[in-house]
Amino acid sequence: MDLYAYIMEAVGFIKKSCPLVPRVGVVLGSGLGKFADSIGSAIVIAYADIPHFKAAGVAGHAGRLVLGKVGPVSVAVLQGRIHYYEGHDIGDVVFPVRVLAKLGIQSLLLTNAAGGINREFRPGDLMVIRDHINLMGLNPLRGANDERLGPRFPDMSAVYDPAFQDIIAAALGEIGRPARRGVYLALSGPSYETPAEIRMLATLGADAVGMSTVPEAICARHMGLRVAGISCISNLAAGLSAQPLSHQEVTETGERVKNDFIRLLNLVIPRLV
Repeated sequence: MDLYAYIMEAVGFIKKSCPLVPRVGVVLGSGLGKFADSIGSAIVIAYADIPHFKAAGVAGHAGRLVLGKVGPVSVAVLQGRIHYYEGHDIGDVVFPVRVLAKLGIQSLLLTNAAGGINREFRPGDLMVIRDHINLMGLNPLRGANDERLGPRFPDMSAVYDPAFQDIIAAALGEIGRPARRGVYLALSGPSYETPAEIRMLATLGADAVGMSTVPEAICARHMGLRVAGISCISNLAAGLSAQPLSHQEVTETGERVKNDFIRLLNLVIPRLV
């Protein structure tokens, strides 16, 4: 497999469909895909049509690349993602991010739905990711390194750009929401965590837990992109509520916050350049 050739084949296909050179990339997580529908005059390409992309298979992930503009800024929006827990190779999970980087994006905004571990958080809160903990048991950079994509040992001291964190926090204030900040911890899934595991993760310093985002963030930094992250706290993690956990709750919370989420991204994206 020649990863670089596969990436450039996908890039070439997309460029034939849309000559726009995006400056900001966005990945929309579970229940947050409505933002892509708000982009006017967009060109939409199904993942299944793009060479070497995998089709999305989880509810709340449309599986489409949406190219257009948010204000004056050209964007490439991944409306949904594929996940490692679906049985995909981790290289396939991060492949779309690599393609966006070669399309021309300089900044990447990652979003997700996450379980709240911090006891001050409530379902529907929007958390600025300030750092992450990778407990997925794998790294997307494992294996031979292609210097055309990035260095063998990329620095992860500041995965989530501090200036971008401040931009998102300020925008949250503008829409009347608290500027939560926290550490996102990724596990492989797909089962939700046990109460004992959540107590452990809290001890490790996690504020929210999910099953995505970290591989994409690592890959983006490997390729020199500036990264921002937002978690929608879709539910309280196991043991913090008497309510059983379900994916339905995730999508319902996404629906409830969609208007504020769209407002937030419309404010933030033009400032990430």
